Amino acid sequence: MKYTQLGRTGLKVSRLVLGTMNFGPQTNEADSHAIMDAALDAGINYFDTANVYGWGENRGRTEEIIGNWFAKSPDHRDKTVLATKVYGNMAPTPDGVAAWPNHDKLSAVNIRRAVDASLKRLQTDYIDIYQFHHIDRATPFEEIWQAIDTLIQQGKILYVGSSNFPGYKIAQANEIAARRGGTIGLVSEQCLYNLAERRAEMEVIPAAQEYGLGVIPWSPLQGGLLGGVIKKEISGGRRASGRAADTLANPTSRAQIQAYEDLLDKHGIEPGEAALAWLLTRPGITGPIVGPRTAEQLDSALRAVELDLSEEILTSLDEIFPGPGPSPEAFAW
Repeated sequence: MKYTQLGRTGLKVSRLVLGTMNFGPQTNEADSHAIMDAALDAGINYFDTANVYGWGENRGRTEEIIGNWFAKSPDHRDKTVLATKVYGNMAPTPDGVAAWPNHDKLSAVNIRRAVDASLKRLQTDYIDIYQFHHIDRATPFEEIWQAIDTLIQQGKILYVGSSNFPGYKIAQANEIAARRGGTIGLVSEQCLYNLAERRAEMEVIPAAQEYGLGVIPWSPLQGGLLGGVIKKEISGGRRASGRAADTLANPTSRAQIQAYEDLLDKHGIEPGEAALAWLLTRPGITGPIVGPRTAEQLDSALRAVELDLSEEILTSLDEIFPGPGPSPEAFAW
C-alpha cells in the first residue's frame, strides 16, 4: 500500500479509503469484519463511516459493526485512522411522528450529542477525523468552531473535515477558523468526483488545494457506471440500476461508456481498476473511497493502487470524458 499526508496535516493515510456504507444494509457483520481484516492486512489504514449509515430505523448500525470489530483487538483501533460524519437526524422516528428538532445538522448542541453517540457505538474514546456531512445554512461557523474547539480540548476528536461542501464554503469555514485562532480548520473534503463527474475540478478541488485540504472522492465508479457495466450486462452479470441505468438509457451516454470499456479492453485493463487508478493521478487527490460489498471487490480496488496508466490511456480518457476545465474559464471568457 502507498501512503500520503492528509492535506496539510502530519497524518499519514493510505491512498485507498475503506468506505463502510454497505456494512449492515448489504454486508452482514461477519463479512464486514472479514473485509476490514483484509483491508488492514493490505495496509489500508483510513476507514470512513457516518453516524447515519445503516439508514432508516437502522441508523448507527454501521458504526456499531465497526465498534464490535475494534473490540476484537486493541490493534485494530491503534492502526486505523477513523473518520465519521455528523449532520443527519439520528432521533427515533416512530411511524407518524416527526423527528425531534436539534438532533441534526451542525448546531453546537447536536455536534456535542452526535460525537458522544458515535463514540459509544464505535467503542472508542476518540475520532481521528470528524466530518461535516453537508453544509448547514442556519448555523454560523463561529458556533460550529466553538463546539469543535471544545471537543478537541476534550480529546474526543483530532481533526475536522467536510463533505459535499462547495468551494466558497471551504473558504468561508477556514477563513473564520483562522480569524478565531485555535482550531486547525478543515483538513479534508469528501466530494463526488470521478471520470464521468468532473465538476469538482472547477472550484471544489482548487479551493481544497488552496487551503491545504486532502480530497477524498466518493462514488469513484459513479454508482457502478465505470465498473464495466455494459460488459457485465452482455455477459449476463449484474445489470445496471439507479443512476447508472438512467445514464445508459441515453444513447449518447451509452456510446461514451462503450468507448470507455472498449479502450480499456484493448489494453487489457479492468474498467473499475482504471477508474480508481485515474483518480490517483489527479492533482490534490488523497485517495478515493472504495465501498466493497465483498472481499473480491476489495481485491480489485487494491490492484488499482499498483496500476500505472500510460500517457496514451490518460489522454484517451480525457477525450472520452472531457472535464469542465478550471473556473472561471469553464463558465466565462
